[in-house]
Amino acid sequence: MADRFKVVVTDYIEDDLDYEAAELARAGIDFEAHQLKFRPEEEVFEKIADADVIVVNMVKMPASLIGRLTKCRLIIRHGIGYDNVDVDACTKQGIVFAYQPDYCKEDVAEHAIALLFACARKIVRSRKTLEQSSATGQWDFSEVFPIYRLDGKTLGIIGVGRIGSRVYRKLRTFGMKIIGTDPYLSDARRAELDLPFVDCRTLLKEADFVTLHTPLNDETHHLINAQTLALMKPTAYLINTSRGGMVDTDALADALKKGTIAGAAIDVYDQEPPPPDHPLFALENAILTPHLGWASEEAGWEIRRSILDDILAAAQGRPARCVVNKQLLEKKG
Repeated sequence: MADRFKVVVTDYIEDDLDYEAAELARAGIDFEAHQLKFRPEEEVFEKIADADVIVVNMVKMPASLIGRLTKCRLIIRHGIGYDNVDVDACTKQGIVFAYQPDYCKEDVAEHAIALLFACARKIVRSRKTLEQSSATGQWDFSEVFPIYRLDGKTLGIIGVGRIGSRVYRKLRTFGMKIIGTDPYLSDARRAELDLPFVDCRTLLKEADFVTLHTPLNDETHHLINAQTLALMKPTAYLINTSRGGMVDTDALADALKKGTIAGAAIDVYDQEPPPPDHPLFALENAILTPHLGWASEEAGWEIRRSILDDILAAAQGRPARCVVNKQLLEKKG
């Protein structure tokens, strides 16, 4: 008797996966869900070794682990970024790798915009001003001034893909000058966006607000560093809702201390959650949120349904919706 089709989840952020368990049981598919984040590689392997499909959130999937998977035919990343999965190793092992690029694009764009507004209006610092003024019985705005209006300011978007383009579309009626940089956009897509494109160096020099929306890879790792921060205006703000590795944290902390730039709003970190001694915690001109750009009830159910569709497709011999290593599909075709 042939083995039943099996799906294993390495780690998840939902309260439970009862919905997935019920739907897959109805389809006659075996299902296991674990919380293996930070667990040893050998323990992860033991749990996923007999899976046909593996769904991974934040568990590291290096070549040393992927190379041992002899049954797996599909790995699905729960999310947009996939720097925790060695895609080349998947391809070498003959494992299709899929992800969810449409997941939470509206939500991350909204979060980036919320952080931009918080920087511009100094929302976080205003609470301290309110409490101090309440204690003294008179207003004292010295710690929040100067405040500048957004109208007429320049927003620079680094990476004008699914999320960056939405930031542009949502903000283009706010009276801001918006510029972008993205060497991978086609000419047709550039014309469709009708957005002025410049090189990254020019963008950093001209922008009053810089927001990051690119994948993390060898090319973009520490794209924001001491040298690139030095290009920015002393009144400028940096916003990062993409990946922590995009920014050299020590260089950013130093720039914030020295006043190289006015401030930053950060939602993502090299280590998550960041350690208690993270250098940005001590800086008042750093607005920090706990990697919540993805979060909304709508996005949560969208990705669950999308991943379930990919699993059912695999069980029926059909390809997942968004495959990264498409060359494997071409070979099978």
